[in-house]
Amino acid sequence: MSSCRIALNFEDGVTRFIECKAGEKVLDAAFRNKINLPMDCSDGVCGTCKCRAESGSYDLGNDYIEDALNETEAADGIVLTCQMIPSSDCVLSVPTTSLACKTGQQKFAATVCKVEPHKDAAIVLELDVDAATAGPAFLPGQYVNIDVPGSGDNRSYSFSTAPGEQRIGFLIKTIPGGLMSRWLSGAKPGDKLSLTGPLGSFYLRNDERPLLFLAGGTGLAPFLSMLEVLARAGSTQNIHLIYGVTRDLDLVLVDEIEAYAARLPNFTFSTVVAEEASTHPKKGWVTQHMPEDMLQAGAFDAYLCGPPPMVDAVRRYFDETGVKPASFHYEKFTPNVPLKASA
Repeated sequence: MSSCRIALNFEDGVTRFIECKAGEKVLDAAFRNKINLPMDCSDGVCGTCKCRAESGSYDLGNDYIEDALNETEAADGIVLTCQMIPSSDCVLSVPTTSLACKTGQQKFAATVCKVEPHKDAAIVLELDVDAATAGPAFLPGQYVNIDVPGSGDNRSYSFSTAPGEQRIGFLIKTIPGGLMSRWLSGAKPGDKLSLTGPLGSFYLRNDERPLLFLAGGTGLAPFLSMLEVLARAGSTQNIHLIYGVTRDLDLVLVDEIEAYAARLPNFTFSTVVAEEASTHPKKGWVTQHMPEDMLQAGAFDAYLCGPPPMVDAVRRYFDETGVKPASFHYEKFTPNVPLKASA
């Protein structure tokens, strides 16, 4: 058996990846990578090293006592990292901060290769990760902080591409006077950027049930990453994406969504425009265009990424209609306040 990649998601949003050798316990692999996961006994007695396995296959053996981990906990995905031997890539939620485990965020460098405006709505930014390093590891749906050159500040953006690629992409909302928008207006191929991450608890879990993706504006980006991963894996799960925007001009990268419809046999999507003056076939809000057959079936996983009003509206809709997805994952994003004009 080859090594397995383990994603450690900490409470402060930091994600670190480690390689676990064949037959190696996760706690030992973490220590080998200088990440001090919580532990006390390391013998399956105290339960201090409990984490939750969000995905993946593993063996816990029989060398721990029930006081450390009982049957109900084990059935619910709780693991002891001092006993856990993975047999596939896994994602673990660690119930403490990265700082407490003497680790932190990772930085990497990249070079601008493409800056493509889409009218006044958004900008596609593509970067090449420096050849000396592998493409960044992240979970589809996660984001990075990108340092804005010369500002001493950064902005957060979700990957729109699959993990592990040397060329990474982002879909960035155009904010007149915004810090990143101003820099991108003069950016050119060859410019250098520094990125920190991955970060975030919004990411694709196992596709064991039908998937409902709800994207608002540039909140489409993480779903493009998810769709690429699902397409490469040959997913046959039912997937429906609703992409809602304010104006017709805000609908970007629809051709890329259409391409996924050709690659994924059970993927469908709809686009919705809120502006009353629009002549778009579907108008209003995403909550007015939900797939009734999926909602009535109930056993589906919902993923939602968009501005706060959209996220709050969808949550209210689910509460008021009694719709209860099997799991519901969401992320709000707030456009950064434009810079004040210089005196």
